[in-house]
Amino acid sequence: MFVKKNFKQQTINGVQMGNGTVALQGVKLNVHCFVVDGVLIDTGAKSLEKDFKPFFNQQDIDQVVITHFHEDHTGCAAFLQKEMHLPIYMSDIMIEYCENRADYPMYRKIFWGKRSPFQAKAIGKTFLSRHATWDVIETPGHAIDHLAFLNHETGQLFTGDLYCQEKTKVVLREEDIPTIIQSLKKVLTYNFEEVFCCHAGYLEDGRAALQRKLDYLLDLQGKIIKFHQDGLPPSQIKNTLFPKKYPIVFFSKGEWDSVHIINSIIQEHMKNSFSV
Repeated sequence: MFVKKNFKQQTINGVQMGNGTVALQGVKLNVHCFVVDGVLIDTGAKSLEKDFKPFFNQQDIDQVVITHFHEDHTGCAAFLQKEMHLPIYMSDIMIEYCENRADYPMYRKIFWGKRSPFQAKAIGKTFLSRHATWDVIETPGHAIDHLAFLNHETGQLFTGDLYCQEKTKVVLREEDIPTIIQSLKKVLTYNFEEVFCCHAGYLEDGRAALQRKLDYLLDLQGKIIKFHQDGLPPSQIKNTLFPKKYPIVFFSKGEWDSVHIINSIIQEHMKNSFSV
């Protein structure tokens, strides 16, 4: 299989951005990492390590912080630890998982490579860089260990995969939309404007972008609950709300699918209904 890769970098408001892209059979995925004030946020994918290495070597990095354990965010962590001798910090929830060899489906290894084991330390509620104090904000939903990082000095918020795109159409099987909604509400209580997303990149009016995503998911949640109450099964709700066929659904053998959005919302609604 022919995998096409690309890498570019830019600087926006003091943040060094590296962006790697992998494309195969109609599916194109990208991932960013960011460097600011001696902090590297996420590490990119193992499959893009040759592209990310020159970027890392150009930077003045003191420490690495990771938004979540997924392989497109941790793939170069072992290189950064072993070759550049950098300390790595992340949520304690998936530290043990990352100490072991990569365990995820083959299609993800084709795109993102086989992440090597690495050792991270628990990050805590805040951390310090050269000139700033940072808030570590727990934002689960996309992943159980997901974090966002807010630089108090600059007001820049690094959201990992909390945003990705405004109108979510497909998600991983384990993603939980009601939890993502709560995470979006949580970050919107903080004082920030600029957002740096690991897939969408720089969002100049980031607060408004996150608010639009929250509004979209709340509206979607309401529609799904209404369809469910009307007796429609998840498959029919999917065909009504998400009629487009996305290549990633076929390529991932259903690990990515619109129906996971619907199922997570219905499950939460039923749980709340039973608890009343």
